[in-house]
Amino acid sequence: MAEVFSPITRQVTKENREIGTYSVDIPLEDVEDCIIYDRHGVSIPFKKLHQDRKSVIIFVRNFLCYSCKEYVEDLSKIPKEALEDADIRLVVIGQSAHHHIEPFCSLTGYPHEMYVDPERCIYQKLGMKREERFTDSAHPSPHVKSGMFMGQMKSIWRAMTSPVFDFQGDLHQQGGAIIAGPGPQVHFSHFDTNRLDHMPINWLLQLAGVQQTLDFSDKPKIIHV
Repeated sequence: MAEVFSPITRQVTKENREIGTYSVDIPLEDVEDCIIYDRHGVSIPFKKLHQDRKSVIIFVRNFLCYSCKEYVEDLSKIPKEALEDADIRLVVIGQSAHHHIEPFCSLTGYPHEMYVDPERCIYQKLGMKREERFTDSAHPSPHVKSGMFMGQMKSIWRAMTSPVFDFQGDLHQQGGAIIAGPGPQVHFSHFDTNRLDHMPINWLLQLAGVQQTLDFSDKPKIIHV
């Protein structure tokens, strides 16, 4: 059984991932009525995602971004049973048109909830960063396996071969993650500074109350017989 941490209630960066008991200054009330869309184009207010239960909400850059794709591929490995046992929702939000959700879920194998915020209402009101900032002390995402050059080539190829040629979101917008609910309470937040600045998934799950540590490595497993 994985060690269960007390909820982190502060912004955590790659340079400073400490367990603490600080208040999170995230104006969730400002975005409660922002409209998001599901894969069928059905609209709901953002507050529906965290009104009744705790939710881990991941904001991605754009659906063509190779690092977002590989991050969501690892999110797809989270068993539904682990989320149900902890009584939490896992939600990914992108910033493209809704018709890109289905192909992206098929591409990544992602089986959980996904919505889009095409006007970037939530991104902007929460203050998520635009442009990228890299620092020497930043640790790259453990969930991104491709190098930057090859990753960008893959993204360009996907854009060129897509039935609808667009960039599936603002290329300069960065993402992030929050743990919120029930209600407007925010337990944790992390806003990415660049495409590799993802919050490690096991950290997020443990902070939300999932008592299971998952292996996201691509290394072959050794079975002792």
